[in-house]
Amino acid sequence: MIEEQDTHRTAPPVARPRAAVIRDALGVGVAVGLSGFAFGVTAAGAGISTLQACALSLLVFTGASQFALVGALAAGGNPFTAAAGAFFLGTRNAFYGLRLSQLLALPRAARPFAAHWVIDETTAVALAQQDRRSARLGFGVTGLALYVLWNLTTLLGALGAEAIGDTDAWGLDAAGPAVFLALLAPMLKTSTERAIAALALVLGLGFLPVLPAGVPVLIAALAAPVVLWMKGRRS
Repeated sequence: MIEEQDTHRTAPPVARPRAAVIRDALGVGVAVGLSGFAFGVTAAGAGISTLQACALSLLVFTGASQFALVGALAAGGNPFTAAAGAFFLGTRNAFYGLRLSQLLALPRAARPFAAHWVIDETTAVALAQQDRRSARLGFGVTGLALYVLWNLTTLLGALGAEAIGDTDAWGLDAAGPAVFLALLAPMLKTSTERAIAALALVLGLGFLPVLPAGVPVLIAALAAPVVLWMKGRRS
């Protein structure tokens, strides 16, 4: 009986079939990659050229930071303030990288290239796997699908916005924020996450009329430490 119990405890996790990993990874990559169209439209509405929008998607490749940057610029914000807000939103990817470096254990030569694909979606797919091989496969397929589609739809969105002219007249200026909220909402699974999001919303909207564009985003970032501090005092 003791030997049987020990066997159950030490049994390795069952790896998912490769086809299932690829299917899920492609599903995430395609679903999120198509929202690059909204970024292209938003960037064009903010006065950013098609070349600049495509360069942002190619080199920055983190949707939330890209939307934050063009949103602040569209509101007339200082470029340095807008860049700072985008930078702070992107710092979360560094923490993802710390976890993924242990999970994926990629060869040293591949790490600089893989680092460019460390974002919310690739991290979520990789962490959902049961073994390293599946995690690498999920990370790679998600990253490739998302990178290709995001950049392609950014180009199409920017070109389409230039073709139709005034994006505000068509209501397309709201496309970026709408897509960002749609991507964010399913991630708020715990009461703490929802409280942080709610406080960030209040702070951002509250300071929007009185502070320069881009600064309310930085103020809203204070929601996380405030909520976590309050939670720590209660416990």
